[in-house]
Amino acid sequence: MGRGIVEEGGQLADPDAAWSLPAWTYRDPEFFELELRRIFRPSWQIVAHESDIPAPGDFRTLDYIGESVILIRGGDGVIRAFANVCRHRGARIVDAAAGCARKLTCPYHGWTYDDRGRLTGVPLKAGYDFDPARHGLHAVEVEDFHGFLFVRLEDDGGPGVAEMMAPHGQEIAAYRFADLRAMGRMTLRPRAVNWKIIGDNYSDGLHIAVAHPGLRRLMGEGYRVETGAHADRMCGPILRQPSSNPSERAYQHFLPRIPHLGDERQRLWTYFRLWPNIAFDIYPDQVDFMQWLPLSPTRSLIREVPYAIPDERREMKAARYLNWRINRRVNAEDSALLDRVQAGLSSESFTVGPLSTQEVALRHFCARMRRIIPQARLHRAPAPGWSRAA
Repeated sequence: MGRGIVEEGGQLADPDAAWSLPAWTYRDPEFFELELRRIFRPSWQIVAHESDIPAPGDFRTLDYIGESVILIRGGDGVIRAFANVCRHRGARIVDAAAGCARKLTCPYHGWTYDDRGRLTGVPLKAGYDFDPARHGLHAVEVEDFHGFLFVRLEDDGGPGVAEMMAPHGQEIAAYRFADLRAMGRMTLRPRAVNWKIIGDNYSDGLHIAVAHPGLRRLMGEGYRVETGAHADRMCGPILRQPSSNPSERAYQHFLPRIPHLGDERQRLWTYFRLWPNIAFDIYPDQVDFMQWLPLSPTRSLIREVPYAIPDERREMKAARYLNWRINRRVNAEDSALLDRVQAGLSSESFTVGPLSTQEVALRHFCARMRRIIPQARLHRAPAPGWSRAA
């Protein structure tokens, strides 16, 4: 390929707009390394919900793309994020995914930091010649989006999370994210697929009717996909007509009215996919977040946990249990699809595939990837070493 952007009708047009990314970009180590530098280091990544660290000293950690970040609530109530790396010899300080610690002490030489990241203790301090005030933990940027806490390693001038979601701000506000509480522990699911395959599948509306009979029974032909600059939105209304499946039919029956939601959202399932790898599944009864982190060109880690506003009604408890049963089946169906795609993209017989005009989210994602890494326009992988000049 190698074609650039062309002028068409007085406007810039992408000659590859109707085509998927080439197969090699889902398995190439050099392409993967560029993704980590250009996409993931400057992107926002979710760590936890504010309610997960309610007390001073409470912390959560997030490990991704070779970095470890610790998110901790200080004694002043402020939530801060730091690189989980001692400023002495670079040792990792905290191993736990969650916990509570008023002080962070490195297990290597005992250097100690307070909950504001300040260096407060150095054993045998007299033997050093440096300013402790300049050797606190490396700060990482944090944004609180309606209670969900995001971090990013590098600021490339891109928008914050609130700006990314601004077109949907009123809709998000209706679900009272800040009042959510975790309904269980974080689930970690390793997958032997490229991270993009997971995102492609999440934003793909055409496979619903073919691969997800349960969603088809619940939503009929009402599933819709739309895309925006930084977030895709998918949604489908839950039908009144009883499903033939017992779990689905029971969910339709037991789902109670949610006082803080308007009539239009009482039976609406909505999905948001934020650039590049975060999703919110928003149901009337609960909110799930999912994040797919790249581990290698062909391996990813899915982090997910459900949240909900406390509600002790029996019918709400039943609805949440049934939601889990329904979506456990959907996840299993998707897992099989992801494996099929990764296997197929390893074949030399496949280069790129055509995208329908209805695949708006996929078209938008591919276009953005081609802007960030122009070599994604090539049908075949360049010769080894190509990324050094990219």
